[in-house]
This record gives sequence, structure tokens and C-alpha cells, in this order.
Amino acid sequence: MKLLLDTHLLLWAAGQPSRLSASARKLLNDPRNELLFSAASLWEIAIKKTLGREDFRVEPRLLRRGLLDNGYTELPISSEHAVSIDSLPLLHKDPFDRMLLAQALHEGVTLLTSDAQLARYAGPVRKV
Repeated sequence: MKLLLDTHLLLWAAGQPSRLSASARKLLNDPRNELLFSAASLWEIAIKKTLGREDFRVEPRLLRRGLLDNGYTELPISSEHAVSIDSLPLLHKDPFDRMLLAQALHEGVTLLTSDAQLARYAGPVRKV
């Protein structure tokens, strides 16, 4: 199964694996799953790091390299992803999370999240 991790799950998997739930760890450690990260997550991390957010202190270039070195696949943002956001109901206002959901829907992959609000969307979203 192809799994797109939301930004917090990426950060936890890379630097604080103890914050991952047991179900998240099981999915991430299953060799049958292909793990994806979005360019949107790195964009979010870079912006929030620049703003001084304590929970986004990781260096995005190092995170990207570490994810690729550990077998994750990068999912670029396409114009198709961007324009499909307007068809999403406004259940969640975070633009980065909405992009991740649009990517998951368009690419036919499952979005993993720890965010209960994001998990309210119908479709390929799984709260772990």
C-alpha cells in the first residue's frame, strides 16, 4: 500500500519515533508499504522553521535527504493537485494539510495523519 505521511508524522518518524502510535509504527515498518512524503510538507517545515516554531526546528534539507536515504519516495506538487483543492469541503483550513489530501485523492494513495480534524474527510485518509 502507498502511504503519504502528513508533516507531523514525518517529523516524528525522523526524529521522535516514540511519539508515533503503535498502529503508525506498524504501518511504517511493514516492508510491503511504500512510504511517501510530499514537497508540501518540506515547504511547511521550511516556512514554520523560519517563523521560529518550536515544533518545526528540523533542517528541511537534512530531513529530505534522510527520508530519501531511508527509502521514502518524494511526491512533487503538480498543478493538478493545486486545482483540485477547490473541490474539497472546508472541514480543515490548514492549506498544507489540504494539499496533502488533494495529493492523496489525485494519486490514489492513503494519507496517514494524527490530526482528527483532517481525518474527518471522506476518502483515503487514515488516522493513526
